Amino acid sequence: MSLFTNVNRASLTLLLAAGLLGACKSSGTDDPTPTPPTPPTNPGPPPIPQYGTPFAGVPNRQDAVMYQVNMRAFSQTGNFAGVTARLDSIRDLGVNVLYLMPIYPIGTDSKSVNSPYAVKDYKSVNAEFGSLADLRALVDGAHQRNMAVMLDWVANHTSWDNPWITDHPDWYQKNAAGAITPVSNNGTTYNDVAQLDFSNAAMRLEMISALKSWVYTANVDGFRFDYADFQPNDFWKQATDTLRNIKSHKLLLLAEGTRAANFSSGFDYNFGFSWYGGIYQVYKNGASAVSNFDALNNSEYNGASGTQQVVRYITNHDVNGSDGTPVTLFGGKEGAMSAFVVTALYKGVPMIYNGQEAGMSQAITFPFTSVKVRWGRNPDVKRAYQQLLAARAGSAALRVGTPTPLSTRNVCAFTKTAGSEQAFVVANVRNTPQVYTLPANLANTTWTNALAGGSVTLDAQISLSAYGYLVLKK
Repeated sequence: MSLFTNVNRASLTLLLAAGLLGACKSSGTDDPTPTPPTPPTNPGPPPIPQYGTPFAGVPNRQDAVMYQVNMRAFSQTGNFAGVTARLDSIRDLGVNVLYLMPIYPIGTDSKSVNSPYAVKDYKSVNAEFGSLADLRALVDGAHQRNMAVMLDWVANHTSWDNPWITDHPDWYQKNAAGAITPVSNNGTTYNDVAQLDFSNAAMRLEMISALKSWVYTANVDGFRFDYADFQPNDFWKQATDTLRNIKSHKLLLLAEGTRAANFSSGFDYNFGFSWYGGIYQVYKNGASAVSNFDALNNSEYNGASGTQQVVRYITNHDVNGSDGTPVTLFGGKEGAMSAFVVTALYKGVPMIYNGQEAGMSQAITFPFTSVKVRWGRNPDVKRAYQQLLAARAGSAALRVGTPTPLSTRNVCAFTKTAGSEQAFVVANVRNTPQVYTLPANLANTTWTNALAGGSVTLDAQISLSAYGYLVLKK
């Protein structure tokens, strides 16, 4: 989750035209007393004009491949322009959704820890990253390359110098002495951010208004909602219903949470916290691939219906800084790649964190200002990502097929089926060679190697090198 310190503001106001009732003449000789005109209602702020043309290439939610951008670390310049300059490289990985970490001005008060998740103004762009025009150029460039763009939204709290603190103190939770409280959860207090009060209807409306404004102001295609398990589900239903009523845009909505109710609240995605925990236990601590992977395909999807998905990852901005990079955690470049093969293909929507595809061994630690991604290193890792994601995009079975678990303790294995297409994935989760014995119905069958091409005929067993994997289709 993302509570290093983490919200927005502005909704279209519908103008209600009150029609005047025409006066009917009576049967007598005198006209009735004229009806006085209805006094005009306050029209509120004018509608926000749409910047650009709504993007028609937003993928279906089950077909997304997400890429998390940490602006501060992504480039030497640490700004929007640094991301725009590398959009071709991101697209060439096989990505179709960019997710930008918070782009809003952040708190600079005495309690600040320089966190992007301490929002000072929900409706402005952080000058550290550039201007609104620079953000629009990034979004336009992504759209030109057939990638959608999601913004990170911090709804739970604000910085202490957000104008809401002084203008609307009733929008925040308070203690018995009447003082606004910091965020506190499970014994941990985050003193740099102030806790909003979601029982306040006016705050909710202003928050949703600010949220909507970015769809028009920057032509974005969705949002990742930070810390989403800690606000009432009826607030999220109110927010998602409002966003879904923007008929000009197809929006992707990701809850950084695990509650089953998030799906019924209207989100496309929940976040794969438990999946990451499973990857960690299997690759770092030697736990069984059976108990730590197969069961998660049921538990993480509790409450999901239709094509709703879980976003799965082997690193993100939180765990990269706290735990280390996949290369350091999961057995070098080979172990990290094995973990991503399982993550990208078993079930759900894969997410890549910037620098992951460069095989970084140095963690990007909070507040993300001291480490820059060194692009161009480990080109073999990037090629492996491109190869894997191209195979996923080209196979309905690999992308959205129904999985059947076939794992052992040391090998994660599964088949997937979508219509007439089939896939078979086998990945060694250990840093030692393993022999996998095939189920009888797969022995002596012929497949196509989805990564390298060519025909593969299986025997009764498969010998896998340390962290080796095989991706087959037919």
